[in-house]
Amino acid sequence: MPCTTILVGKKASYDGSTMIARNDDSGAGHYTSKKFVVIHPEEQPRTYKTEISHLTIELPDNPMRYTAVPNAEKGEGVWAASGVNAAQVGMTATETITSNPRVLGADPLVVYQPAEDGKEEVPGGIGEEDLVYIVLPYIKSAREGVKRLGSLLEQYGTYEMNGIAFQDHDEIWWLETIGGHHWMAVKVPDDHYVAMPNQLGIDHFDLEDALGEQKEYMCSADLKEFIEIYHLDLSMDGNFNPRDAFGSHDDSDHVYNTPRAWFMERCLNPHTKKWDGPDADYTPVSDDIPWMMVPEKKITVEDVKYVLSSHYQGTPYDPYAAYGDKSWKGAYRSIGVNRTDFLSVIQMRPDHKGDNGILCAGSVLHRCDDNTGVSFQHNGRGFHR
Repeated sequence: MPCTTILVGKKASYDGSTMIARNDDSGAGHYTSKKFVVIHPEEQPRTYKTEISHLTIELPDNPMRYTAVPNAEKGEGVWAASGVNAAQVGMTATETITSNPRVLGADPLVVYQPAEDGKEEVPGGIGEEDLVYIVLPYIKSAREGVKRLGSLLEQYGTYEMNGIAFQDHDEIWWLETIGGHHWMAVKVPDDHYVAMPNQLGIDHFDLEDALGEQKEYMCSADLKEFIEIYHLDLSMDGNFNPRDAFGSHDDSDHVYNTPRAWFMERCLNPHTKKWDGPDADYTPVSDDIPWMMVPEKKITVEDVKYVLSSHYQGTPYDPYAAYGDKSWKGAYRSIGVNRTDFLSVIQMRPDHKGDNGILCAGSVLHRCDDNTGVSFQHNGRGFHR
């Protein structure tokens, strides 16, 4: 899915809450209708079969109640997208991200192969269709979410590149898949926020911690060897940058991805860096825009909604601008688009750790500049329209 994500640590938010938020967008030319549901333990199957990859997965016997925003119409699988479980753990999946030919040649995606020419079908791996459904009901912390999904990726593989967020009251973790079976995850520092377009984003990674104490980093068990065997570390100074190793820097990124990260950070850190002009620190086409930053002021839910419904307003790139030089009008892919299926903001508040401690709010008919249509807010007790 061509989405946009923002993650806000508890010391970066206005009330000490952790926040994970994402626009869930359809591809160009169509719109996918969604619904908000509560799934009870007795409704969760013990055997799950994916629609896209024809893969059968045996699920644990102890699912928890959880919320989800699946597709309203049947035909392409569940696509549960975003939700919170009874242990007060949140998850949003996924932010489709990018890779490069070196990674995909070393660890190919696990793609479904239909039966043909007398050969039996070969199931594919797991993907966005499945992730919330097979992970969220079984985890009791954000850290557990990373470990469960990581083990599933290593066991079954995946047919696409994705970024996934997990949260509880204390932590936010972000996991990115690497090729067909590898992955890495970072704990978002409490005083930082993360801006994520559809591009592999992590730009610093401590392999020693990830393969040791796992205080702030986790990864697949053989990631270090994988990097060394296939010569994926491109650093000249020994400072490993995962974005350079595993991600992309294509011309299309400079239209579709880097401008969105640029605008979000320009909004939340307008004075920290120079964002405009010939001597700017970062421009819409910069490949080294930081993955995370400390905001200049604490971030509110309104700030999150603003950046996730933005369209480069106040810049020459606004597709709706009726002023100034219009030669750059609409040059870059906006964050708020008319094919956004829903916007979800999951907020876990420290001063309400019971049923009222979680706000899962959003709109299932989101349009740039405004939340329109059917809105939902779930606070652990009910569902309001």
